[in-house]
Amino acid sequence: MVSTTADPPAARRDRFTSRGLAAARFLAQRALLKPVTWSVVRVAVVGRRKLRGVPRAFLVVANHSSHLDAPLILGALPRRLARYLAAGAAADYFFDVWWRRGLTALFFNAFPVDRNGVNPKSISAKTLLDRGVPLLVFPEGTRSKTGDMGHFKQGAAALAIASDVPVVPVALVGAGIAHPRGRNWPKPGRLPVGVVFSEPMRPEPGETAAAFTARIRERIAGLHAAYAPRILSASSGPEPDAHPSPEGERQ
Repeated sequence: MVSTTADPPAARRDRFTSRGLAAARFLAQRALLKPVTWSVVRVAVVGRRKLRGVPRAFLVVANHSSHLDAPLILGALPRRLARYLAAGAAADYFFDVWWRRGLTALFFNAFPVDRNGVNPKSISAKTLLDRGVPLLVFPEGTRSKTGDMGHFKQGAAALAIASDVPVVPVALVGAGIAHPRGRNWPKPGRLPVGVVFSEPMRPEPGETAAAFTARIRERIAGLHAAYAPRILSASSGPEPDAHPSPEGERQ
């Protein structure tokens, strides 16, 4: 059975598993990244109670339309799950200069994702999972240009199958509207956005990566369709961090 402790195994400590760096990263995330993000958009978080019992190693899989996406997920996750979460980031953009590489490591525990297939020495996502490091992956590979959810690559599903870890699907609502591609900063007015967590998913016996990917995408699309009208209509009132579900669930 997979351990549910927050700390990865003590052996082979590095920047991904260091307790000291995890504490510094958590402070940076909660004292700077989350307050700044929450100050420029109005955030509704749905389904956090569904994450109880998620083991140490897992995959967060979400749709991707904005630079707000990773900060929103990190800020919405419970501390136990966010502490060591490592976010996949494009090696050709986030790791091309020292200052961007440093910031992504500090705030997102980021590991480089080679989108061009030219860097065989990229850090292995499977190795991180097998060491107990949870991962955040955007299977579309890049931010949506239209706001519509694109094709999901099979890598995340294949990782979950190979490492026998659950996938936590997340629907991000309104982030591409609040901070679309081409803007250096979110639109003014604190537009509403939502982070909707699903129950963890595991592959069925014998299920292929393609079939599992299709199920994950369908789950995220369904959550987005179910919650977007209510979340995007929020324009005033208190912060909607405890947004009720259609079944009356509260966080």
